[in-house]
Amino acid sequence: MPVASSGTAVVTLPADDQILITREFDAPRHLVYKAWTTPELVKRWWAGLRGEVTSADIDLRVGGTWRWVMIAHGDFEVAFHGEYHEIVENERLVFTEVFEGMPDASALVTNSFAEEDGRTTLTMLVQHENQEGRDAHINSGMEGGMQESMDALEQVAMSLG
Repeated sequence: MPVASSGTAVVTLPADDQILITREFDAPRHLVYKAWTTPELVKRWWAGLRGEVTSADIDLRVGGTWRWVMIAHGDFEVAFHGEYHEIVENERLVFTEVFEGMPDASALVTNSFAEEDGRTTLTMLVQHENQEGRDAHINSGMEGGMQESMDALEQVAMSLG
């Protein structure tokens, strides 16, 4: 039985206003995509080890919105929301992302799901409005939580197979 990997997402900064995250999953892309776009499944992975997801609202259509909320350890709320701009089932999601703790800063995220030999590579390009937004995102400590979330996402995707 495959074992989920841990902390293997690679973060690079291809431009002054961009973050690129690449992560391979030991699961086919339709299962990784399903885990990313199904509210009940998002609740199982998004918080990683940092709290509990209390809400995962997804209106998966162009122009539809999403909002994910968790109560982090320490009893404070963390919430993100956005709008879907492009949806190609099992291949691509393009959406805005706003951290509600910094509502004036938003990013455009392009998630690409590619499969080879039953394994999925998820590439997330986060396009910020400027370098200040990108740097604030990077300096927020996002990488630790993102690594935990991606590890949990792999576990959820593998459990669906």
